[in-house]
Amino acid sequence: MSKVSNSTQVPFYFILTGIPGFEAFHIWISIPFCCLYTISIVGNTTILAVIRTEPSLHQPMYLFLSMLALTDLGLTLTTLPTVMQLLWFNIPKISFEACFAQVFFIHTFSFMESSVLLAMSFDRYVAICRPLHYATILTSEVIGRIGLAIIGRCILAVLPSLFLLKRLPFCHSHLLSHSYCLHQDMIRLVCADIRVNSWYGFALVLLIIIMDPLLIVLSYTFILKNILGTASWTERLRALNNCLSHILAVLVLYVPMIGVSMTHRFAKHASPLVHVIMANIYLLAPPVMNPIIYSVKTKQIRQGIIHLISQRHMCLK
Repeated sequence: MSKVSNSTQVPFYFILTGIPGFEAFHIWISIPFCCLYTISIVGNTTILAVIRTEPSLHQPMYLFLSMLALTDLGLTLTTLPTVMQLLWFNIPKISFEACFAQVFFIHTFSFMESSVLLAMSFDRYVAICRPLHYATILTSEVIGRIGLAIIGRCILAVLPSLFLLKRLPFCHSHLLSHSYCLHQDMIRLVCADIRVNSWYGFALVLLIIIMDPLLIVLSYTFILKNILGTASWTERLRALNNCLSHILAVLVLYVPMIGVSMTHRFAKHASPLVHVIMANIYLLAPPVMNPIIYSVKTKQIRQGIIHLISQRHMCLK
């Protein structure tokens, strides 16, 4: 098969894949996907609205939570167009440029989610281990700088992998394994030496998928050490309860992330359905579950949602 240059004047497309073996049922499969996307959009938008309208929630913990909600919303809106166009209208084609743009946003928002969770673990560490200095350490200016650092870190991490991929020729099948574009899926279609890409991808895995969780575990090691040093079991339980939402959010992100990475690296010959299910869990679980976790486990957010609904109800009257 002849090589296809990325610079050719002929339009270049990738072909997206829905649910292998269930193509005839795509319209029915779209119903749960539509429900999950709706839950994610409504849930994260509600979290943002509650934090914005409630002055009592203008605190570091909830500002970081708003960053998490924005990240989840971005991840949802990045995958929604191609997934729903494929399931609803059976349109599998995506242009070369659109696919690269989607790769950029998917991986940037995924890495941002990891970075925000790391920042939230630092917030919990300061709140529990340095409570007297909490207000002076995590000022609005510091939180703003952390937010900018997260954005810069993730963009600078993703862009080189795209530049490295764009310079390579695609001459194998243009059929992708998912209903959206992922870097690890596109790289297998390249018919050139990809060692540089592989080493850079490995460096990213070390930098984010491994380093971020290790730093989160380290922060919780200090937190547990501090909690166990307190005299009262009531204080220990209160401190742990304050961290529970964040711990669940960490698990919801990293368990699927590690699972999809392991599947791509060590289960290449597994059923395509396995890869599709793992990738969808990886991208849909955090945006769907995080608003539910924080709404159920965080009293202030729950009260804010009730207050927001009651205000809207009064306005309608």
